[in-house]
Amino acid sequence: MRRNRRIKILATLGPASSDRDTISALFQAGADAFRINMSHTNHELLNRLVGIIRSVEAEHGRPIAILADLQGPKLRVGTFADGAVQLANGARFVVDADPTEGNTERVYLPHPEILNALEPGHRLLLDDGKLRLVVEHVEPGRAVTRVEVGGKLSNRKGVSVPDTTIPIGAMTDKDRRDLDAALAAEVDWVALSFVQRPDDVAEARKIVRGRAGVLSKLEKPQAIDRLEEIIEMSDALMVARGDLGVEMPLEQVPGLQKRITRAARVAGKPVIVATQMLESMINSPVPTRAEVSDVATAVFEGADAIMLSAESAAGAFPVEAVATMNRIAEQVERDQYYPGILHAQRSEPQSTGADAICAAARQIADTLNLSAIVCYTFSGATALRAARERPRAPLIALSPVLATARRLSLVYGLHTVVGEDAKDPNDMTEKACRSALDEDFVYPGQRIVIIAGIPFGSPGSTNLLQLAFVGEGGTAH
Repeated sequence: MRRNRRIKILATLGPASSDRDTISALFQAGADAFRINMSHTNHELLNRLVGIIRSVEAEHGRPIAILADLQGPKLRVGTFADGAVQLANGARFVVDADPTEGNTERVYLPHPEILNALEPGHRLLLDDGKLRLVVEHVEPGRAVTRVEVGGKLSNRKGVSVPDTTIPIGAMTDKDRRDLDAALAAEVDWVALSFVQRPDDVAEARKIVRGRAGVLSKLEKPQAIDRLEEIIEMSDALMVARGDLGVEMPLEQVPGLQKRITRAARVAGKPVIVATQMLESMINSPVPTRAEVSDVATAVFEGADAIMLSAESAAGAFPVEAVATMNRIAEQVERDQYYPGILHAQRSEPQSTGADAICAAARQIADTLNLSAIVCYTFSGATALRAARERPRAPLIALSPVLATARRLSLVYGLHTVVGEDAKDPNDMTEKACRSALDEDFVYPGQRIVIIAGIPFGSPGSTNLLQLAFVGEGGTAH
């Protein structure tokens, strides 16, 4: 199965999409990878979903990436005696360490780390930013705030503190248990929620130890302040626009999306644009025109993947949502302006042999109008560098490692194929030509360019570039 687009689609699984028939339909409609949200998934369901995805993978003969999204620290207020209160603009309201039920004057905040870190002027955003409090002064175990934007506040609503760096990591005890379960299930990616600093990513990397890719969700202002460091520490990034739009002014989010996407491309790290892309399709079979434009913007920006959340997890039209996103992406990539926009965003190759060879392969393929670029990759590093170039020619990634092929199926433009590694340069050329022909990227008589590393099977040794004619039956000339 070959997609007619370069950008990938990540579909979230949930109540509307947890049976085999629906998951298979989602894949056939265009989903290249599946997200399992550990906020709503126990370990038994995790293993069942992974098993279903692997059976769909075997049926279609295509590697599929699985991403386990860790919940992260959930910050919430306590409860109220009457279940909810109405906070008036300008009123005084206290958050404190008293576990008794709250009222119109105060509420329990069961997070001493927040109370200890708050300072005058800091904001508290409640219920996805619907209510806003500003700290006036702090005392041991309590903070006195002024209600800047009031409204109804009910039991256990979420709290965001955009101005406060909380001295806790991005992983809770639940996240560590979920991470162990996800690694045991052999997922391909793990996503960290509410990353604030590079140390949050380093903690996860020590546990993962290369068994999965580590993806950082960028949804807090503190992460934006240390973006370059977090990118360097991460294997991939996600522009988590939902929480980012709660903790930062909404009008800043589009610019941040472009900044993060381009920074990730420069670093050669996959980047996913997520949240509310086709939100109306939770209840409607047709998206709004603005949503179509939003998806198109991410495609024009050259993101590696675009994600569906509730649309595919809990909506009434999960398969239609994936199919719609697939059609939008295909149309954008056929647009006459698309190649020029991608080219304008391309950065200079980094000063490494692998980058120089991948840049040269892209330029040769463009100049000679070659049918495909075939890259041999063991760890995935060569394929990532090739994808960074965003070539016009299709990219085929050949890997002897199934886990590598699965992980790369979330990366822009890569059509991954699992097969034996080459034994020698002649065998390399034959395998590359045969794969390009078998996967319907070339016809006999057309040319391809091959990227590889010698000695074969050595990660990070990209040092070879070769042109080859594809003969009858996939033989090389």
